[in-house]
Amino acid sequence: MSSPIETLQERTGTADESPRVLGVAENETDDVLDALASDTSRSLFRTLYDEPGTPSEIADRCDTSVQNVHYHVSNLKDAELIEPVETVYSSKGNEMTVYGPASDPIVLVGDRDLEPRLQQSMADVVTGLGLIGFASLFVQWGAEKLATATAGDGVLAPASPNAGPVSGTNAVARFVFEVIEPGLLFFCLCLTVLGIAALLVDGQA
Repeated sequence: MSSPIETLQERTGTADESPRVLGVAENETDDVLDALASDTSRSLFRTLYDEPGTPSEIADRCDTSVQNVHYHVSNLKDAELIEPVETVYSSKGNEMTVYGPASDPIVLVGDRDLEPRLQQSMADVVTGLGLIGFASLFVQWGAEKLATATAGDGVLAPASPNAGPVSGTNAVARFVFEVIEPGLLFFCLCLTVLGIAALLVDGQA
């Protein structure tokens, strides 16, 4: 079992997940498939997608020995499937490496000509989602700041429980700020617009 210090120690490192496209005829792909050949290595790999962990934590999750984990971690690292994302210290002061997935998703491609285009397309998608997510956080922050700044005028801020009858404007404000998360709404709307655009482009192709 992990010590309390291992468990409670704040984790700041995260896996640098990015798309990885592999051609089926490449030697690199053989290394990846070999590293994932055993049930234990696949179980270990899957658990790191749930949450990065130290070898001792991984051993607990996969119900195996730390020595066995070190063996499979070495193979997965050599195949560039996982990577160190952070260093933490045990209750005895021992330095421990936290591992996480090195890429997400991993795609096997049989067409050599398609591989670079697919790699670029996936990178564009990940970048686009990241930008939308950042913009959504900004929208959420801006909405909350606006609600705080106007809390006293009864126009945009949610109505007080002790206030009189709720006007139409206050009812909308209550719905926007208490029922709907503006940032989440913005994110969903952006995804909807992108989905519709993709369908239109695909229909014209």
